[in-house]
Amino acid sequence: MRKYFGTDGVRGIANKELTCDLAYRLGRAGGYVLSEGRDKVKVVVGKDTRVSGDMLESALISGLMSVGCDVLVVGVIPTPGVSYLTKKYEADCGVVISASHNPVEYNGIKFFNKDGFKLDDDIELKIEEYIDNIEKVDYTPVGENVGKKIIIQNAQDEYIDYLKSIVNINLKGLKVVLDCANGASYIVAPKVFEKLGADVIVINDEPNGNNINDNCGSTHPQKLQEVVKEKNADLGLAYDGDADRLIAVDEQGNIVDGDYIMILSAIYLKKKNKLKNNTLVITVMSNLGLTICAKENGINLVTTKVGDRYVLEEMKNSGYNLGGEQSGHMIFLDYNTTGDGVLSSLMLSQIIKEEGKTLSQLSSVMNKYPQVLVNARIKNENKDKYMEFEDIKSEIQRIENLLDGYGRVLIRPSGTEPLVRVMIEGKEESQINKLATDLANLIEKKLS
Repeated sequence: MRKYFGTDGVRGIANKELTCDLAYRLGRAGGYVLSEGRDKVKVVVGKDTRVSGDMLESALISGLMSVGCDVLVVGVIPTPGVSYLTKKYEADCGVVISASHNPVEYNGIKFFNKDGFKLDDDIELKIEEYIDNIEKVDYTPVGENVGKKIIIQNAQDEYIDYLKSIVNINLKGLKVVLDCANGASYIVAPKVFEKLGADVIVINDEPNGNNINDNCGSTHPQKLQEVVKEKNADLGLAYDGDADRLIAVDEQGNIVDGDYIMILSAIYLKKKNKLKNNTLVITVMSNLGLTICAKENGINLVTTKVGDRYVLEEMKNSGYNLGGEQSGHMIFLDYNTTGDGVLSSLMLSQIIKEEGKTLSQLSSVMNKYPQVLVNARIKNENKDKYMEFEDIKSEIQRIENLLDGYGRVLIRPSGTEPLVRVMIEGKEESQINKLATDLANLIEKKLS
């Protein structure tokens, strides 16, 4: 059972749950495990713009240097930038200090291995063993063997140049609005779009340490929708705090979520004969409309549990190169080893430019089915027992029969709270809203 690592690194309220002491021990334990007894290893460390980043960075790199790691500090940069630079600099691992789309009081520490992938579970568990028994880290170098802090001045430019080389298309005539969430993309995204010739309007690009994700970015795209319409832009692109996800807005101000972007990318790559095994990897939360659209376009789907780590695991194991989540995490595995919001936005812009169609015209290829999500609050020990009750099983079956192939029921126990999430998808929102509410009430009654 994990104590510190969740599905996306170690997270918590900075200076309360994710303390400097924990960051130091994480650096020392992580550096020790990942160095595998070697004298000198290189570690790339980047962060987003939240105020606690400097504090946690200082503690983390102290821990890393205390076991002899040389730390390449790349400053504020998107999470996928650290993944890319870890490989480019031939480092032994990379670390990102970020809490992604979460509010400013939270922060997190996430490791990548030398190939830019998230750490395997067994390595994270090994690091946890040492965090709680830090005295067992038996390597304390002195003198010239102590690790060094090396500040990399041009890290953002190297990442920008890489992104530019992937797309390598003239975006002249394309007017885009970028919502940088006052986060890690605030320099990288505008620069790369400008270098490719786009007409760029930027909002939420003035981070002050406290305004990251504050009513902006991919989780709050309302302002972006307004600006796209006001400026008569071709599209809007919203990133989250660490820029590993993307939500788009079409020229009419409509939200274009990850499901739309994934299927448009899959169709585009298939046309170019670049979609490996003709397959897109999605999660159980992807809309039924995507499933229908994929079938109509001759694209295979593989479905995983919710979480980009599970999408990536399936992609690596089965040789696929495109996958992602409705929330906007999209992985183009030919180019990067983690979700990359800026790369996804460039790929989407390339599709619009090459196809010569508006985003709303392109998005019409998929009809999105209404989804309703209702939480059922229950006893924590009962989260996985809902199918043991005949009343609940028969009600789920009744709903699925009623939807008759044009909808579905999905029950997901929460990983962090005493509740299960009831999601129903179907053609009629009023119908599925009542069905989801009634089913959630039944689950609460039986399992509370």
